[in-house]
Amino acid sequence: MHLRFYNHERILGSGRNATVVYAVERRPSASGFGNLIVYDNLLRQGVEQDSPVVGRNRGIGVGTSLLEDSGLTVLQLVFTAGRYSGSSLAAQGPFPVAPLGTLFERAITGGTGRFRNARGYVLTREVRSTNSTLTGQMDAFITFR
Repeated sequence: MHLRFYNHERILGSGRNATVVYAVERRPSASGFGNLIVYDNLLRQGVEQDSPVVGRNRGIGVGTSLLEDSGLTVLQLVFTAGRYSGSSLAAQGPFPVAPLGTLFERAITGGTGRFRNARGYVLTREVRSTNSTLTGQMDAFITFR
């Protein structure tokens, strides 16, 4: 199964509307070693801000590298509309701070509802950035055991 959706994030520093915030800030970069961020971003059908919402991307990110600007994310993709409403996918993997368009992969480690026993991977590519928002295309490739 292949699903495509878009993660719409209000980035750190965008005030009370931020969907990503520091829980612990030890270094100046979001992915600085020892930093802990939490997030609750919208998942939309498309890249546009007015595209229909299909769910939420909720999780944590931890700065885990002393040598580069990157870390680890643990996330839950919770579907709230459409065919998969009430189901979720669990994933984990890197969050590199990299140029727009950089492709990175996270492992799907399970799911609930229609995604029970899911395995696979999520490919993410940041496709749009402003001073206060970041939009990522997420392609989930899912198999079932």
